[in-house]
Amino acid sequence: MKKSGTGRLRRVLRWTVPVVAAVLGLTGYCAHEALSAPGRDGAVVKLASWSRCHALGPVTDLMGSQRKHGSADCVRRGALLTAAPRHLPARPVPARVPVLPLHAPVLPLVAPAQSGEGVFTPLVTVKGQPVVQKAIMRPDQGLGDADFPVGVVWMRRTALRFELHPGASEPGGYWPVPPTIAPGLRTGLVATYNGGFKVSNGDSHGGFYLDGRTVGQLRDGAASEVFHRDGSLSIGVWNRDVGMAPDVVGVRQCLVPLVSGGRLTGDVYNGGVGVWGLTDGGNSFVARSGVGVDRNGDILYVGGRLMSVSSLATTLQRAGAVTAMMLDINLSWPSFISYDSTAQPHDPVPHNLVNFVRAPTRYYDQSSRDFVAVYAR
Repeated sequence: MKKSGTGRLRRVLRWTVPVVAAVLGLTGYCAHEALSAPGRDGAVVKLASWSRCHALGPVTDLMGSQRKHGSADCVRRGALLTAAPRHLPARPVPARVPVLPLHAPVLPLVAPAQSGEGVFTPLVTVKGQPVVQKAIMRPDQGLGDADFPVGVVWMRRTALRFELHPGASEPGGYWPVPPTIAPGLRTGLVATYNGGFKVSNGDSHGGFYLDGRTVGQLRDGAASEVFHRDGSLSIGVWNRDVGMAPDVVGVRQCLVPLVSGGRLTGDVYNGGVGVWGLTDGGNSFVARSGVGVDRNGDILYVGGRLMSVSSLATTLQRAGAVTAMMLDINLSWPSFISYDSTAQPHDPVPHNLVNFVRAPTRYYDQSSRDFVAVYAR
């Protein structure tokens, strides 16, 4: 019994050993062929790729190579070209736009300053940027204190577009630009502010120009707001700092400069009624407004219910104006209105800067006087 089992074992070994040897030899040859294939991939990658080319993909998959390596193209005689590593394109990282810093505080007119007085805060934000900022302070000499605050506004010129609007009765005549901000013109509106003295009766000592037509006379030496075709605004002395050019679409002149070259002008101290106009009741401290430009070209507005010529000019200068001019005065006319489009982008909610007597909707209604509308670019 033992001898018969031994015979069978010998017969099995006689057939098995040559087969195993042949398989091992072939495997060794194939392995050598695979490993000697061109390319810089490692041994595991080359062997896995060779096995797929010779119908051994299932074995390779069971070994886990399918998860780690993609299939390679097979070529003649089992040689392989291994695909280059696949790199997914990196996701572009949005560039972070630095947030505009808040304007430096304005030295208040009354000392010592109260907490937060003259400190700027965002008034209108566009795309996360505080492109319109405000500061509130007391009028000079303690008059009225908090009952009659002065508002200071800084506007980023490059982020905004400025448009001159005529009034229904001032400067007079028919204009293609409406004397109101109609419902269809309110998208992107961020601010409006008042114009200057009357042009039609000569009070402004200057002219009004819009879309090729002039009322009054554009006078050399007059303080002037100049509106350009690209929506930018310049402020300066006519035919000295600013002048007519092909891109000018509007000019609003009013009196002489309050600030020139960064300094208060002599007229601030020496000018009388002939320069600065009649006031309600002949009082020095009345509602006043003014506009200026700083060394960066950004626009400044100052307005309040109780200000003198000197306090208006001083506030504009302290806010950074290198050139500044007076706008309208007396109770009914000065106004600066900001617009909140959070709830209704096409019909933003208006808010007065300080306690001006006219409602903040005044330019949503027909305005008798000219004014400026400010839009986000």
